Order: sequence, then structure tokens, then C-alpha cells
Amino acid sequence: ADQGGLSFNLEQIFYYAPVPFDRSCVDAVAGAAQSCGYSARKIVAGAGHDACFIAHAAPTSMIFIPCVDGISHNEAEDIEPEWSTAGANVMFHAVLSKAERSDG
Repeated sequence: ADQGGLSFNLEQIFYYAPVPFDRSCVDAVAGAAQSCGYSARKIVAGAGHDACFIAHAAPTSMIFIPCVDGISHNEAEDIEPEWSTAGANVMFHAVLSKAERSDG
């Protein structure tokens, strides 16, 4: 900005603190992804997803799937049907894994 003779003023108007999810849920999702042949990356979300609020009351995790051209949270967001199927399979297997564990 300085090189172009421009200036700007940056003001933070909100902040979503990162929300840690339940480790056993996150591990169940990562394990399910791996067993289904998909990659998994553990991240901390704080973008105001519903799961961030639910996590304060119940064990929670999230599953992210790709979006066409990386565009999400936008009316141009689009996914391929097989990506949705993959996410549903991961969720299904993660829930089964949690249900089979004696410690919940």
C-alpha cells in the first residue's frame, strides 16, 4: 500500500475464537476417513459453524469436503456428488466406530 501511495484502516469487528472439538470424535472421523481411503487433516475451526456452538454442550467434530474451485460459504459454492457421498460415508463409519466403543 505504501509503495502505491495508498493507505488503509483495518478494524477488527468480530472474532470467533477457535473451538477445540472432542478428541474421540475427531479421531473417529480421521480413522473413518483413512479406512474409506481418504485423507484427513485435523484442524481447529472457529468460523461460526453450528458445530462450534454444539461443541460446548455435546461431543462434536466436523467433516469438510472439497468445493469446486475452493469456493465455499458463497452462493457460487458447488460440490461434486461423489464428494458428498464420500463425506456421508466418513460420517457413517465414524458414528459406527463411536457406537461400537464402550466408553462412548
